[in-house]
Amino acid sequence: MDAPLAIRIARALRAALALVPLALPLVGAAPALAVAQGPYTLEVLVDGRPLAELYGHGRHYVEASAGREYSLRLTNNTGRRVGIAVSVDGLNSIDARTTTAQAGSKWILGPYESIVLDGWQTSSALARQFFFTTEKGSYGAWLGKTANLGVIAAVVFRERLPETDQPMLFRERGAPAAPESKAEGRGSSGAPPPPRPAPAEPGRAGARADADALPGGSQAPLSDQYAATGIGREVDHQIERVRFDAERSAAACLEIRYEYRPALVKLGLLPRVRPSDPLDRRERAHGFEPGFAPDPYRRDGGR
Repeated sequence: MDAPLAIRIARALRAALALVPLALPLVGAAPALAVAQGPYTLEVLVDGRPLAELYGHGRHYVEASAGREYSLRLTNNTGRRVGIAVSVDGLNSIDARTTTAQAGSKWILGPYESIVLDGWQTSSALARQFFFTTEKGSYGAWLGKTANLGVIAAVVFRERLPETDQPMLFRERGAPAAPESKAEGRGSSGAPPPPRPAPAEPGRAGARADADALPGGSQAPLSDQYAATGIGREVDHQIERVRFDAERSAAACLEIRYEYRPALVKLGLLPRVRPSDPLDRRERAHGFEPGFAPDPYRRDGGR
């Protein structure tokens, strides 16, 4: 199996990449802000500004606006280099594949670094812009992968430390040394313990990666009422491949759901606004107002 692809936004022009194979990001990269909300953050940007987040049902939501382009800002507020697998509608933002986060291609962020992703990467120099559209008009529908529409996810993996950087272990002087099998995390039988289960994928629980079938073999119907992401105009976004040895377990799983306003109202995340009814206006009508008829020849109007 091929190793996951690690991607870094290229700082130099294509002609200079051979001279600077591990260049730091330039396009969309900036120092992380000190007011970040956690060690790693994911934000949805429209016109360069983050959308306000709503919280409910144990998840974070933002309001989508039909036809509007958007970008994603990833921030690493730690002193460790990390790799972040990013998916939009269940499709990896680098290669549009549907995989586990561990196996997926990742964006590489250095310590205290932030990058902005404008769209799906279609080559080493170009991406195609994210924009809000309907389920039927989505990139996922075009690819035939519609099980995870309406969700943006970022799974963070720290870089594995070299052996020389591993923390040293100490024991009390004079204490009996632990048997080698126990010191290495083995059980009394000497066999290694079973591996821990991989962390649950955000937005992927119970979903098949290769089909969007419902029980009984029927296919989930697509709707024009709910938001999804389309693949839009080309934008410049130069990248390069770098080596990255990720830890086995994810350090963080970030997830944002997005919906149009009617769906957010239906979910109880926004207040329901009663439309204006002409009958209400007519019911408030009266035959007379207090006072006399206005006199247009008087400066005060006759009142």
